[in-house]
Amino acid sequence: MLIQNQVGPVATTTSISAGLQSPARAGQLGDTIVSELHGRYYETAYRRNLFLATSPAASVTSAGIVASAAAYTGLVLYNPVGNSNNLVLNKVGLSFPVTPAAAITYGLTTLGVVSAVATTTAATTRNLFLGGSAPTALAYSVATITYSTAALPAHILGTVGTGAITVFGQIQGMYDLEGSLVIPPGYAASIYTSTASNTAGFWGSFQWEEVPI
Repeated sequence: MLIQNQVGPVATTTSISAGLQSPARAGQLGDTIVSELHGRYYETAYRRNLFLATSPAASVTSAGIVASAAAYTGLVLYNPVGNSNNLVLNKVGLSFPVTPAAAITYGLTTLGVVSAVATTTAATTRNLFLGGSAPTALAYSVATITYSTAALPAHILGTVGTGAITVFGQIQGMYDLEGSLVIPPGYAASIYTSTASNTAGFWGSFQWEEVPI
């Protein structure tokens, strides 16, 4: 099979109509030029498949891995049973604006198979193509989750100490999982903190893509 590229730039500042052909581009040595052109998540956002959930208010987190059917506070992303999409988790954001009483190790916990979610406070969700449709996933800052598969820490992301918040500079708050955690229907992921955060001491966010099964 012979593949031919066009040497030199293929430049346009307007959208090319659907169905038209555009030649692949090659450099002066015949090398195929491949570029994302836009930001990494542009195409997903443009297709209205990229979503965000954030804490509705600063809160106290639950300490450790919460047992099935026990109350949980923090941030949880749930893929409902029977949903036609997988949730592909891209980014996790965390902030601890109030000094905790004890050092906290924080990360993610996976839960499944979820059979019931009750006593909920919804997190704030939105489509990252502004004006796009709402996600099929559900997100909560407070929930009582009943599950049958053992909950396990999935990613340990970092530690926050007990030093005064006002004396240290900005620390890493956004973590890129690069789509490495897939949440199928009936499963969930939640923020894990080894000890409870202080009063109004936690904010969290999830960014995910919804991909048809």
